[in-house]
Amino acid sequence: MSPRTADTAVAVHPLLAERWSPRSFDASHTITDEQLIALLEAARWAPSAGNLQPWHFLVGRRGDVTYKQIFDSLKPGNQLWAGTSSLLVVAVAAERYADGTPHHHAAYDTGLAVAQLALQAHALGLHAHQMGGFEAEQLRSVLGVPDGHRPLSVTAIGALAAAELLPPELLARETAARERRPLTETFYAEGWGTPLPVRHDG
Repeated sequence: MSPRTADTAVAVHPLLAERWSPRSFDASHTITDEQLIALLEAARWAPSAGNLQPWHFLVGRRGDVTYKQIFDSLKPGNQLWAGTSSLLVVAVAAERYADGTPHHHAAYDTGLAVAQLALQAHALGLHAHQMGGFEAEQLRSVLGVPDGHRPLSVTAIGALAAAELLPPELLARETAARERRPLTETFYAEGWGTPLPVRHDG
């Protein structure tokens, strides 16, 4: 078991237990076209309410103009590390139906597509790190995102590199123990805050 594998209450699929969000990426790694298409296909086949597929993605490969435009939109804390990733991918949600009324589930569905993208990355031996720290209006302007569409996240994807390559202020976060709230504080039944009555040996 990898030291980064989640300490789950019971066994879950390795793709879930072993997925994590590193900051140290191999700056010499390049994602192949076949890998890229697999990532995009994973997102494309995400569940979607009414099969409306409200997601769109802007994809930058390290060294191209789109990558630089996405990178330039990141908050300084993310620029410290994200520039060594092989891809930067913006997830955009179409927030209105064709008749102009709000699509309230667009962000939810788009999040599902990003989750599948991240899991496919791990299945390919890559890693993905999703970020909310970016300037959405800057992205909207430089990449021509139309009205009614909202940039939700930027995901860095690439091959893992040694944690020691990170700036000192990020090294501790990269190697810290992975944690989540316990089941009893997250899953309820019979009313809010009442833990779901399920037992396990963990």
